[in-house]
This record gives sequence, structure tokens and C-alpha cells, in this order.
Amino acid sequence: MPSYRARLEIGDLLPGHRPEEVMDTAEAAVQATHELAAKDIEVVARVPRIVLRFTVPPSHRRAEDEEAAGVAARMAEAVAGVAGVGRTDVLRREGGRWLPVPLNAR
Repeated sequence: MPSYRARLEIGDLLPGHRPEEVMDTAEAAVQATHELAAKDIEVVARVPRIVLRFTVPPSHRRAEDEEAAGVAARMAEAVAGVAGVGRTDVLRREGGRWLPVPLNAR
């Protein structure tokens, strides 16, 4: 099954929310439709971001990439109810590398 990573930049928490709600919300959004394979939090240039790895059922490349982009968009939308969100990236595993999903797949 094709493997993807969704990376989401996180801003300030919205009033009344706890920090752990950010990851919990992101995980729930992905797990509602797909199998979550791994999770992590990174800090790049002082900006925290969630990284969730998930799989997509095999079909053909464009459909897989579109589905992965949709998962990432739903994750970002869900997290926006808990914290500010920034850039979202989607990467696909190819061999031993993670390659960006082209913008036209979204």
C-alpha cells in the first residue's frame, strides 16, 4: 500500500484547548478514514509541525495522491478548531525517499 506523510505547521492554541489536543485531533482526523502508521512532532525554524504517516489503498498513482491530499486537508481543517495552522505538505514514499505530492494532485 502506498505510504504518505502529511506535515502540518502548528501555531498558537485557541483559547480553552490543551496542547495534547492538537495531536489527538490530527490523529482522529486521519484514523477516521485511514490507517495511521506513525506520528511525530518536529520543530523546523522554530515552527512546530505535526507529521502523520498513513497508508492509502492501492489504485493508480493520481487517485492515491488525491486521496492522500484529501486526508491532509481534513486533518488541517480539524486541527484548525484547536490551534492555528500553517502550511500543509504531503509526501509520498518512493523507494527510500519521501517525494512531494505535486500541487495538481490536490
